[in-house]
Amino acid sequence: MSAEAPAALLARELVTELVRGGVRHVILSPGSRSAPLAYALLAAHDAGWLRLHVRVDERVAGFVALGLARADGVPAAVVTTSGTAVANLHPAVLEAAHSGVPLVVVSADRPHELRRTGASQTTEQVGIFAAAPRWQADLPADTPPAATRQVVVRALAAATGARSGDPGPVHLNVAFRDPLVPGTAWQPGDPPARRDVVAVRESGGTVDVPAGGRTVVVAGDGAGAEATRLAEAGGWPLLAEPTSGARTSTHAVAAYRLLLAELGEEVEHVLVLGHPTLSRPVSALLARPGVDVVVVAPTGAVWPDVAGTAARVAGGVRVLTGDDDGAWLARWQRAGAAAEEVLAAHDELDGLSVARTVAESAAAAHAQGRRGALVLGSSMTVRDWDLAVPALPVGLRVVANRGLAGIDGTIATATGLALATAAPVRVVLGDLTFLHDAGALLRGTLEEEVDLQVVLLNDRGGAIFATLEHGAPERSATFERVFGTPQEVDVAALCAGYGVRHTAVASRAELADVLAEPVVGRSVVEVTLDRTQLRDQRERLAERVGRAVRRELG
Repeated sequence: MSAEAPAALLARELVTELVRGGVRHVILSPGSRSAPLAYALLAAHDAGWLRLHVRVDERVAGFVALGLARADGVPAAVVTTSGTAVANLHPAVLEAAHSGVPLVVVSADRPHELRRTGASQTTEQVGIFAAAPRWQADLPADTPPAATRQVVVRALAAATGARSGDPGPVHLNVAFRDPLVPGTAWQPGDPPARRDVVAVRESGGTVDVPAGGRTVVVAGDGAGAEATRLAEAGGWPLLAEPTSGARTSTHAVAAYRLLLAELGEEVEHVLVLGHPTLSRPVSALLARPGVDVVVVAPTGAVWPDVAGTAARVAGGVRVLTGDDDGAWLARWQRAGAAAEEVLAAHDELDGLSVARTVAESAAAAHAQGRRGALVLGSSMTVRDWDLAVPALPVGLRVVANRGLAGIDGTIATATGLALATAAPVRVVLGDLTFLHDAGALLRGTLEEEVDLQVVLLNDRGGAIFATLEHGAPERSATFERVFGTPQEVDVAALCAGYGVRHTAVASRAELADVLAEPVVGRSVVEVTLDRTQLRDQRERLAERVGRAVRRELG
């Protein structure tokens, strides 16, 4: 680990990424808190990375940077210390906002622990320019290099309007903790190669990708039919979340998150569509060094790239003819079939078997022409569907609130969907998600009735935490109180209070019988589960899948 001051390292990383993103001019106004940036900028200037200009008046500095950026549309940066120095940039920021000029404001700040303590030259710098910036971020004093890189990439994308078509000012507020003087002089080498990850403008924002190769398509929430098209055109495996709208293709691979333990190291290229959030193995794949990641996002100032590893962010992808004998896809499909065989034999009454039962019922109703939709709770439920349901019929709508992945408002969301479509909706969720939104079961006497059925998986607590690090055996003494959070709500009585029909089922067969009936009015189907052995059960299941996949692949 480097003995250099963290402030110096953060400043150097920030300057490096600004240069990598195309910034050529930086205006600096002197100050103490911005000293780490001053040292780094001077070193970068001496190395020929950029041109540094110094102005003692921040208001002047802001407008000089504005003029530089206006000259050729290339972002120029202005750097100030903390306090009123930042406020003096406001006129230039407003001008940049209204004239569409890519101005990058970098303000130094006290570390978070000194804010609101009366520390000298410390005020509320975050949001100081109100709605004027196209994008803004607050970097803590301990921000790691990868996070710094990602923040700068997104800031420059917003400043240039690469994604929005609306260029303008951005604000990076950077906290520095003492010491502010570097321990050693920075001696930059060759300028960093420019890496344009913010947009691809060739062919109208479309990139060309050869078919074949060790490529997979990751389809997150809302990816849609484009993910299916790309996977089929390229001959690639499709790793599709249940709410992606893409788990309809023969290229969709069952239990893909378990397969990544066996096949993930072989992946060389990934196309990402939608908002993938469900799987830690997928997140690890996207963060792995050496994997070429292309994010396909036609619009939006924000795109999915949590690890900051995307080589390109494209408006679209054109698949070119390439050498493909089908072996790569077949390998994944064989592995998926082996995993699916193990999962199909899993007949315990739990979230996985409930997911299969509900999915089978929904598919049967869909085949009979009965319109409807499914809403999944955003915690354990959607992950169980991700693992247990191998395919979904075309046209069956499956929804989850995956924008922020919160468990609140799930029943209300399903109610709104039912009102809008005038079609029956079935919502599947756990008990904590249900209790968060039980009030949404209330219908005013003058309000429309909806055809809404809630399938409640009641394991009396937070099951998902048992599968995470919090549920490890060594943490058992604290788990139940602060993570398991056991509850004993009388769901039947609660439903009666809201005038909602309640049915309790104790087996998959009973559940299937209830689900075979049409959804009319508001009802709750309660499935009582046991979560005490969930962690061990899932670990054993993953081991069985792994063994089956290894046997299949030889």
